[in-house]
Amino acid sequence: MSIDLRSDTVTLPTPQMREAMYRAEVGDDVHHDDPTIKRLERMAAERMGKDDALFVASGTMANLVAVLTQCEAGNRVIVGHEAHIHYYEGEGIRRLADVDFCELVNDEEGRIDPAGLEKFLWESEGQPITLVCLENTHMRCGGVPITAEYTAKVATVAHERSIPVHVDGARIFNAAVALGVPAQSLVQEVDSVMFCLSKGLSAPVGSLLCGSGEFIVRARQSRRWVGGGMRQVGILGAAGIVALETMIERLTDDHENAKLLATGLATIGGIAVDPDHVRTNIVIFALEGWETRDFLAALSAEGVLALPTGPDRVRMVTHYGIERQDIEKALAAVQRVMQKGLRAAQPVQPAG
Repeated sequence: MSIDLRSDTVTLPTPQMREAMYRAEVGDDVHHDDPTIKRLERMAAERMGKDDALFVASGTMANLVAVLTQCEAGNRVIVGHEAHIHYYEGEGIRRLADVDFCELVNDEEGRIDPAGLEKFLWESEGQPITLVCLENTHMRCGGVPITAEYTAKVATVAHERSIPVHVDGARIFNAAVALGVPAQSLVQEVDSVMFCLSKGLSAPVGSLLCGSGEFIVRARQSRRWVGGGMRQVGILGAAGIVALETMIERLTDDHENAKLLATGLATIGGIAVDPDHVRTNIVIFALEGWETRDFLAALSAEGVLALPTGPDRVRMVTHYGIERQDIEKALAAVQRVMQKGLRAAQPVQPAG
């Protein structure tokens, strides 16, 4: 069996989740009658310090619904140039919400400059900018956790112009565990936040969108527009409840394994990675002398799966089901692949 480090979305539900799904009390959630989903939504709102929450099928849907709910056609949304909502979801949001993205530069930790945001808004006075989006943790910038203090600075700049702030918090609990703070403290000053159950928390399906009561009422309608109304979905929500109750604290294990992975990779020739930059469960490293595609194919042949994030960059993500011994095996596999590449690159000496 392969050691799958492609993403924390490849996790399988725990035995407790499977049992909870089997026994879940259900109802029609389109009519807001599913008791399990209602309980999950109350839990999510409490965890995020918001009034209410809405269960949706995916993180992509949660971000789309947030934009649909807070923007009109023709509005402009401010995002970081490396943001997941822009880089991977942007085309769908543009087409379905009919908004344009304004890109500000993300620094190496995934932050946009609050002063730069203020300057941009001042220069864009009179234009229909209606939302600012942040990401925590920031996936393409190595899973770095974003602090509450930074988020509050951005929110202050936006709110001075009555512009709401949305946080793509797909891995917000990774950020909270890494920073040693409650998750709600990281989004206290923002207007909406979503988080995924199906990444590090290991549930099979679902994300939660959280915000004010009035926002969620409108978001529920937006969810129906994109086909997100589901019926007896408490079967899935039951796994989400178990995830929130049992899977958050163990994220520390994933972070420790990621640090072990990064530290080991840093010792392998041809790989560039800064272990100090790895603070949660995502490790991104650069390759020297390899095309990413060829490297990943060779690594897969050794029984380790990873994903590309650029022509010479690779991402590995630790998660439930990956143990310390898997990290050690993965490092040994990377070492073998890099040594093979080194040998292949050496010129053949003519026979003497």
